[in-house]
Amino acid sequence: MTADPAGAAAALCAGSPQRPAGSTASAGVCVADRAAVAAQLGRPPRAMRAVAHRCPCGLPDVVETSPRLPDGTPFPTLDYLTCPKASAAVGRLEAAGVMREMADRLRDDPELAEGYRAAHEAYLARRAELGDVPEIAGISAGGMPTRVKCLHALLGHALAAGPGVNPLGDEVRAAVGAWWSAAPCVDPAETRLNRVAAIDCGTNSIRLLIADHDGSAGTMTDRVRRTALVRLGQGVDRTGRLDPAAIERTRVALADYVADCEREQVERVRMVATSATRDAANRDDFRAMVLATLRTEPEVVSGREEAELSFTGAVRELSTAAPCLVADIGGGSTELVLGDRAVEAAHSMDIGSVRLTERHLHDDPPTPDQVAAADADLRAALAAARADVPIERARSFVGVSGTVTTVAALALGLDGYEPGRTHHSRISAADVRGVADWLLRSTRAERDAKAVIQPGRVDVIAAGALILRVLTEEIGAAEVIVSEQDILDGIAWSIVEKG
Repeated sequence: MTADPAGAAAALCAGSPQRPAGSTASAGVCVADRAAVAAQLGRPPRAMRAVAHRCPCGLPDVVETSPRLPDGTPFPTLDYLTCPKASAAVGRLEAAGVMREMADRLRDDPELAEGYRAAHEAYLARRAELGDVPEIAGISAGGMPTRVKCLHALLGHALAAGPGVNPLGDEVRAAVGAWWSAAPCVDPAETRLNRVAAIDCGTNSIRLLIADHDGSAGTMTDRVRRTALVRLGQGVDRTGRLDPAAIERTRVALADYVADCEREQVERVRMVATSATRDAANRDDFRAMVLATLRTEPEVVSGREEAELSFTGAVRELSTAAPCLVADIGGGSTELVLGDRAVEAAHSMDIGSVRLTERHLHDDPPTPDQVAAADADLRAALAAARADVPIERARSFVGVSGTVTTVAALALGLDGYEPGRTHHSRISAADVRGVADWLLRSTRAERDAKAVIQPGRVDVIAAGALILRVLTEEIGAAEVIVSEQDILDGIAWSIVEKG
């Protein structure tokens, strides 16, 4: 049996670190371990804080639980035995009358009774560090300190606390033998949910997609799709560094996404970091934050790979004339990708809505000279991009990203964001120009009054719309096909294709 019965779930984490014996410091739980425990129990684990002990086979066999369940119910069992094979072995001991024999010895052996009481006190002290729950004050587990009621609880405590802490628990551990040696306690297929999580961390936003993949149909079905506007790249173009406050905003959002992944029992995750982290001198600070929060490496991809992921996400479920040009307008860069079902050419322009705003659009609203400077900067960048991407060959133009969907929502006159209306909508070049011109003339207050513009996008949407307008003009496109599917979807497909 391998150390990872969840197979590809190891792509999410190398396994939750085991809590050190006798320690209450929660190591956190990776979703692969959470999925394995759910398969062991036949239900999602409740209030699981950490892996308290790991079986020699590699699976968790004891988990640390909070003393109060999410619904408010007090829960005295700190160290909960999860392995069904270990539980079955303990059940055989109980059926053989071992508890009765232990209770008799406990009554007659003062030294054993004293060790058992000390185990009880140690148990209570450890649990108290997790929070005060008056309803279970003085109550430990397994019948401690004077009775023997549950060998499962005693084994769980002995495994979590380590040898020499609970004398009767140590006896149970010796008596059950090598329960893991014959076969896995969990069928690896039970922990394979075909559920993946894609995280895209860009200059302006960090986004999450949790989706189920149907291998036979070759389709992906969304379960969760979230966006947080954290402005990770704020000031990077000027300072060359990520601001600590921006890293902290990103950490808070990422922690929420980790909770989503755990709740949804995600099997595999891939986090891609793009423009801002490619360019920052202190990108190692960002990496350390992600490792501590997500427990997996952020992949700082090249502009070329970013472009390919965006292309895959945008066109996989779209029928349009080929070759197709896909533009992904981000906060720090804009990816241009030309191809049919495969990428033929790609280029990452070092210009996005945040960079362009910080470089040129300083007033509210920006002055005509500022807009002209931004326009010239854009066209110069696009001229350089043409050396890599022959955009004149494009027969259709697809736009992705929050900038594009926001422009589409404004062009369609929507009162709120409706992805069902914007996805695969076709926005004429004239409407793109009209929306961009209005945004560049409007004040922040006027933009903020539009419900379809997210608060974190209000100050950069005019620059984003200008990028879309210039692209449409330079390509000579009659319309922009809007896709809600983008790099997030491309990341999700890349997880599936890598197996």
